[in-house]
Amino acid sequence: MSSAITLPEFDPAHPNGGDPTQVDVNAPYAGLEFHYTYLLFCSAIVWLIIPGIGLLYGGLARRKSSLALLFQSLMVCGVVCFQWMFWGYSLAYSRTANAFIGDLANFGMKNVVAAPSPGSVLLPEIVFCLYQMLFCACTVQLVIGGSFERGRILPSMIFAFCWATIVYCPIACWTWNANGWLYKLPSLDFAGGGPVHISSGWSALAYAFVLGKRTHKGEKIHGKPHNTTLVFLGTVLIWFGWFGFNGGSALNGSIRSMMAAFNTNTAASFGVLGWVAVDFVRSKGKFSVVGACSGAIAGLVGITPAAGFVSVWLAALIGFLTSAICAMCQNVDQLLGIDEGMDVFKLHAVGGMVGSFLTGIFAQKWVSSLDGLGSEYSGAMDGVGVQVGRQLAEICAISSYSFVVTCILLYALKYIPGMHLRVSEEAEMIGLDLDQFFDEQIGDWSMVEQHTYEGVTHGGAQASSQNSVKAVSDTPQVKQA
Repeated sequence: MSSAITLPEFDPAHPNGGDPTQVDVNAPYAGLEFHYTYLLFCSAIVWLIIPGIGLLYGGLARRKSSLALLFQSLMVCGVVCFQWMFWGYSLAYSRTANAFIGDLANFGMKNVVAAPSPGSVLLPEIVFCLYQMLFCACTVQLVIGGSFERGRILPSMIFAFCWATIVYCPIACWTWNANGWLYKLPSLDFAGGGPVHISSGWSALAYAFVLGKRTHKGEKIHGKPHNTTLVFLGTVLIWFGWFGFNGGSALNGSIRSMMAAFNTNTAASFGVLGWVAVDFVRSKGKFSVVGACSGAIAGLVGITPAAGFVSVWLAALIGFLTSAICAMCQNVDQLLGIDEGMDVFKLHAVGGMVGSFLTGIFAQKWVSSLDGLGSEYSGAMDGVGVQVGRQLAEICAISSYSFVVTCILLYALKYIPGMHLRVSEEAEMIGLDLDQFFDEQIGDWSMVEQHTYEGVTHGGAQASSQNSVKAVSDTPQVKQA
């Protein structure tokens, strides 16, 4: 019965799918609705990755600067949504793109409605556009991690708009647009090893490099996560959202998509084992919740380019190896001399490069053929050794482009009058939350406020109550001044 269903076709005469007042634009998808319904579900859970990253970052940062990271996760949603609707989608996915970047054929969402999408004829273009917009938002949110604890929020949002335009959109065009040079090479990137992870990791490193190291005046908690619970919760949301991130990247509801979803969970699970194993040996028998969370994310990053190309046991191997390699890069910041304390480079750039390289080795034609649409992609294990070289070309091109262009962008913004990328030293010491928000701080501050009030009211008890405040918070009580 399914063989009798005619696949939708793009009609250049009606690039928006037709006039809905004259024709039924749903008719071409009759019997195929489950494909775009599935992708809409995947889009919804991918969105959870964005606040998940905010919670993860908030937990990893010191308490006095955590709220800024939660806030920016929602701001990124707004900025990227505008950028994508304005011209981002067109620059990445217009059908008339060249090998490097799209044109403005879909500027302002022009004709992005009901026609079969450029990614898959099974999806109306409006669904494809939404799904890809959330990929862009997740990537930008990762890059923001490079500015933690010393980057000003307003310039970071202007940077987010510009970065999505001149870094993410061209790389997405290279990799996933049918006219892109990496697409034609072809490099194999199922769900974003290059455009999402390698680019965000190198760009976050560039952000940290341009901002310079954080001010460190002997605090014992410098570089220590302030709230492991937030780290755990953020990781859980990211892991859940990644089922949509990888599971939807076949752009259909086929068995290949189900394989990608299974591989996602497998790689994350084995990633936990890989990181914990390294930690266990390094610490001589100790465990770390933050390490387990980092391992899960490393496994997810490693399987992203490979999820729809490899079998389940190879996914387990990729997750374990990627996580173990990332864990062994513990001192990479010190070696580079760059203060990138959120580990975006270590987890996403290193993990993405490892995953992309392993994809070139382990990609199997029978797995990509599970979509029933004639997809056949092979790696070295299937006898196509040249695929490893193609993957290396993708790694080198995206790494160099994202780092260099991000540095140029940040230096350009830095020297615009009034566009200070970094907060003052005083603001950094008291924390971004007190500096850039009004009367809001993360967590339950009732005990702190009670101690402060008692100290002011009871005179002689002031010293002891201030000591109590310092015992529960590293934030200086600037409001007392």
